[in-house]
Amino acid sequence: MPSPESNSQPKDTSPPSEKGYQASAPSNPRNLVSILIRLLPPVLILAIGWFGYVTLSVEPEETKKGKGKPRPIRTQVVELIPRDYASKIITQGNVRPHDQITLNSEVTGKVVRISENFEDGAFFEAGEILVELDTADFEAAVANAEAQVARTTSSYALEKAQSDQARANWEKLSPDQNENPDPLVLRIPQLKQAEANVKSADALLGRAQRDLERARIRAPFDGRVRQRSVGLGQAIRTNSPLGTIFASDYAEIRLPISGEDLPLLDLPERVGDPPVAVELSDTLNPENNLVWQAQIIRTEGTLDANSLELFAIAKVNDPFGLLSGKTPLRIEQPVTASISGKILENVMVLPRLGVKRLNQVYLVDPNQLTLSTRTIEAVWSDANNILIRDPNIPVGTLLATTKLSYAPEGAQVEVMPTINPEDITRTDWDHKKGKIEKGLGGGGKKSGSL
Repeated sequence: MPSPESNSQPKDTSPPSEKGYQASAPSNPRNLVSILIRLLPPVLILAIGWFGYVTLSVEPEETKKGKGKPRPIRTQVVELIPRDYASKIITQGNVRPHDQITLNSEVTGKVVRISENFEDGAFFEAGEILVELDTADFEAAVANAEAQVARTTSSYALEKAQSDQARANWEKLSPDQNENPDPLVLRIPQLKQAEANVKSADALLGRAQRDLERARIRAPFDGRVRQRSVGLGQAIRTNSPLGTIFASDYAEIRLPISGEDLPLLDLPERVGDPPVAVELSDTLNPENNLVWQAQIIRTEGTLDANSLELFAIAKVNDPFGLLSGKTPLRIEQPVTASISGKILENVMVLPRLGVKRLNQVYLVDPNQLTLSTRTIEAVWSDANNILIRDPNIPVGTLLATTKLSYAPEGAQVEVMPTINPEDITRTDWDHKKGKIEKGLGGGGKKSGSL
């Protein structure tokens, strides 16, 4: 049964829809604001995008001004004219002595004197005593050998006299003069032994004298000391190294010649072949204008396995300036060698600054002043120039030497003056065409003709 309390409460007789409406009515304004806030950014973005599209899609009014004439490409030029070109091969090498040895002692002894010319870097002459050992023992050996020679010589003289006396006796007492006497009767074996003793004593004396002479170590040639390795008072044995020396009469330079440059040189291969002249300059100091004259006197018999280069040996006389008084060369000093090669006939000489990558060049028609591109094939090249033979390039064609970032085929060209204050002359092409602008001070400058 229901409790009295439940019966006493009033019943809610309003419809359900009214209940729900009354419950949700207070939250409707907040929901609308939230929805508007979410919709506002995309609407603004769409509106801005539409406005921008409409604004940018409107084509501007075409200007009534006509298109201007394209500006010509400005460049410096060089006139290409076939001519003979004297090739010059540039290579590098190091100065080295032609004869370097380690000075050794041939006897055992104690060092008692060292020459002042046997110091690192000092010069000496052939036959000069560089190191001297104690000679007391060697002098005693010589005296003993001389005494032995005297004894054996005396013994030989005595045996010779006895042999002669025996022969005389035989000839006097022999009944048959045609009979040969026995060698023992003539004391021939004793005489030969005495003679052998004399020869042995002479050999010992010669050896003792040579040892005495070897105690004074002499220079084998005119040269210079590279490094001394012995000191005063040092006891040395036979074949002990005393120092390293090298000859000073001339030096050699080993110069690599590439396979590309070999056909341009007539290098000496055999004894008696004429040498090839070489000019040497200082590699370490390019500002040094000194030049040393040298000659290629021979070549090595094989190519280098890695570089396939042939090494030529150049000879430079009096490298230390002892006779001439010139600035000396140093051993192991790097030098740059310039070798005059054969003359290349009927070639066009292109400066390297006018050749682009992949061997492309920009040519200028001298009459129309229009630009064209061409791929070249080099006959030979050096550090500054590239040589070509191309019958399809007319004589007098101009080569553009300025670096061009934009160079369309057939573009019009305006020739610029060269920036070289020493070159104030003008080529025949400049005089005839008159296309070069006048430079500073009215002195028209142009690219020199090759």
